[in-house]
Amino acid sequence: MSLTRDAVVAALREVTDPESGADLISADIIRALNIDGGTVRFVVEGRDGAMTESARKAAVERLEALAGVEKVLAVATAPAAPKAAKGPPPELNIGRPKQQGPQKIPGVERIIAIASGKGGVGKSTVAGNLAVALAAEGRRVGMLDADVYGPSQPRILGVSGRPASPDGKIIMPLRNHGVTMMSIGLMTAEDEAVVWRGPMLMGALQQMMNQVRWGRLDVLIVDLPPGTGDVQMTLTQKFEVTGAVIVSTPQDLALLDARKALDMFAKMNTRIFGMIENMSTHICSNCGFEEHIFGHGGAQADAERLGLPFLGEIPLDIEIRKAADGGAPIVVSAPESRQALAFRAIARELIEAGAG
Repeated sequence: MSLTRDAVVAALREVTDPESGADLISADIIRALNIDGGTVRFVVEGRDGAMTESARKAAVERLEALAGVEKVLAVATAPAAPKAAKGPPPELNIGRPKQQGPQKIPGVERIIAIASGKGGVGKSTVAGNLAVALAAEGRRVGMLDADVYGPSQPRILGVSGRPASPDGKIIMPLRNHGVTMMSIGLMTAEDEAVVWRGPMLMGALQQMMNQVRWGRLDVLIVDLPPGTGDVQMTLTQKFEVTGAVIVSTPQDLALLDARKALDMFAKMNTRIFGMIENMSTHICSNCGFEEHIFGHGGAQADAERLGLPFLGEIPLDIEIRKAADGGAPIVVSAPESRQALAFRAIARELIEAGAG
């Protein structure tokens, strides 16, 4: 008989949360529960680190004894316990988090963040195409899809299946189109929402950065979620980020948020390699008429005003959309097209700037 979610939940109800005294389900500390065949994955989110880890171990032991379970992968997450204060109170530095000793990922030469101030500007499509464009230029490229709430790189890069883990700790990434890739989207069902709070987001990012066996890479592209939140701060504080690329459409609303993203990276002392104007122009496939649906030149004007490099324009084109939806980015599916050549030109700009 196949393993069911109800059976797993029933087993978790038999485990007591040492922090609240209730069972794990009633205590509402189980997150991202996923059953894939005989493999069970979940996160235990508590407040006390030691008690949360105790609950995780008890849950794993109970589930391993459940009929139909082959493997249990569980993570415990909790805020760090406060230490007793010594000396004068610390100086408040609101809005400017102090660096916590950024670390380098073994084997990874450069980390490039692809960011946007808001969603809907085509950031992930640009990131996927830039990754394969850099690979086409002879670079060893990795892609970390850190857009936890909307992971789209598995679809864009045509990757499916579950990453393997030989020891339950190291995660083996998948590979396609010359790009080594890892995404939270590979760990959950395509239509399953990831309902995580900040500490879980930060923990997931650090696990994917540190526990994935990336191998030797010239550049690791990190597709960030839109905005200026926990994932962006964790990436720049915990890891040696070489620089960031900001993607925006030309319209004023998108540029307003793009400026906030630029300001965030400035506060985190992260280099900006430049701005890309996506959906810059549309050419009618029937009559050849060129129309600037979202305006034109806004990102270039902002880059010039701020003294930043302008990396290039990407058109609003149905072939780019079709290629991304089909799992073979336009750089791969139509390498000689003007759309693909636009991405290749930007990739060469990044290489010349030391980002590739």
